[in-house]
Amino acid sequence: MRYVVKRKYLWSPEIAYNVGLMTSDGCLSSDNRHLLFVSNDIEQLENFSKSINKDLIIRSHNDSYNKTAHRVQFSDTGYYDFLKDIGLTSKKSKTIGHLKIPDKYYCHFLRGIFDGDGTTYAYYDSRWRASYMYYVGFASASKTFLEYLMLKNSDLIGTKGKSIRSGGGAYSLVYGKKDSNKLYYAMYKETNGLYLTRKKDKLSSFIKEDKNVTINRNARVL
Repeated sequence: MRYVVKRKYLWSPEIAYNVGLMTSDGCLSSDNRHLLFVSNDIEQLENFSKSINKDLIIRSHNDSYNKTAHRVQFSDTGYYDFLKDIGLTSKKSKTIGHLKIPDKYYCHFLRGIFDGDGTTYAYYDSRWRASYMYYVGFASASKTFLEYLMLKNSDLIGTKGKSIRSGGGAYSLVYGKKDSNKLYYAMYKETNGLYLTRKKDKLSSFIKEDKNVTINRNARVL
């Protein structure tokens, strides 16, 4: 009989970032051992592999919209159990709630969430003279999960926003520019090189465009 030794996983900035990616765009199969991660960005897949310290093969396929998507799939009962202990399940999209993320690693986790299901956008508000607006948002099919993010962001980063919107069968947690400023510094203060370049650069460009707000280096971050 062949015995497989489970790899033991411990919290680290890299693992926290990976957990964020798995929470957003990952999938736990029903067999209690296989894990799948899908993304349109090759860089995202490469970061996923680096953060979990695995040399994973990136495969491509056409999604339901006939657009090319990329994925990695692997078997790891140790990591599967680690994710289950945190609070992830094989049918997590609408059932995910509060997760067991240590405060020490929360900002790395949040950066993974932002790279997966986050968005940022900006515009000039025509109602106000020289009013430049930019936002950071997080999307989920679970309102409970976004309430969890909202609470943790408030407690650990000092955000004030409390706007959860619904539409199109999903929910979104949206922050204005003052909170977006705090989130930027919290997520990118320490990255270990693990982040999706296009999202970081996009949010950074919005902050630099705003002449009235500078990066909040006094954000409450553990």
